[in-house]
Amino acid sequence: MSNNIIRFSLILFNLWIVLSIISCSAINENQIPSSSITTNLVNLKGTVEVDGSSTVAPLSEAVAEEFKKIYSKANVLVGISGTGGGFKRFVIGEIDISDASRAIKDSETNQAIQNGIDYAELRIGLDGLSVMVNPNNNFVNCLTLTELNLLWKPGSIINNWNQIRSTFPNKKIRLYGPGTDSGTFGFFTEIINDEEGASRDDYTASEDDNVLVQGIAGDNYSLGYFGYAYYLLNKDKLKVLGIDNEDGNGCIFPDSRAIDSEVYPITRPLYIYVNKFSYNTKPVVKEFVKFYMENAAKLITEIGYVPVKDEEYKSNLDKFR
Repeated sequence: MSNNIIRFSLILFNLWIVLSIISCSAINENQIPSSSITTNLVNLKGTVEVDGSSTVAPLSEAVAEEFKKIYSKANVLVGISGTGGGFKRFVIGEIDISDASRAIKDSETNQAIQNGIDYAELRIGLDGLSVMVNPNNNFVNCLTLTELNLLWKPGSIINNWNQIRSTFPNKKIRLYGPGTDSGTFGFFTEIINDEEGASRDDYTASEDDNVLVQGIAGDNYSLGYFGYAYYLLNKDKLKVLGIDNEDGNGCIFPDSRAIDSEVYPITRPLYIYVNKFSYNTKPVVKEFVKFYMENAAKLITEIGYVPVKDEEYKSNLDKFR
């Protein structure tokens, strides 16, 4: 009888051990929120709407592509309507994020306030706005800011290359540049013509930099301007000019070092503007912006722009607290 009692006790003891292990396992599963959070994020759904600068678009598209690899159920739409076009939609709440190659204007900020749009400005990199000619052009390697002003100012009468310098050929210059909604247009005109938006208007204009690339590449006596990254993507089709700002430092060509140090005369910041309501109420927007700040430095370098410091990417997220 005593042996049976001992056997029964051992069975009960073993059963207690098994039940304890199962119970502890269940408790441990409940105590690991990270797996639950990871699952939720992987299943992240919804759409992020981005529009604006054609200069910033390649970076936003690259971030969106990497984001999609992790969050396959999320959707990121990146439009290219120019910085001004993006802000027109942003300040009335049509989009979540506005790509911008210039800072938002006071008039645009006032519109946002009137429409109840609160936003965060996140600086995500630097660009050297680049002046291009056809690669068959063998007579010019550098232009001064004064020469660019003579060429691009409102009412300019310069139509042939030899009107810039007598040593240049007597050939008609065909000009290519961004449209008036572009932040590139605004920045270039402010630096070159001392007034944002002041420009001659008899040139081929497009908000799509790829159109400008094709135009310059197909015309031996062309000249145009757009962001540095588009030059890097099309180096075989274009020739970039150096810029002399006549301060005694001579001709400076855009590259990562000259842009990072802002020695290059036409260096500018790049931004994304984020609707705070979207960030706080749409998990997909919040995760996309966080992902953007965590990956921008690597991706922007691959594209051809210059990243800001790591601390700035981190501090950008503090603007939502």
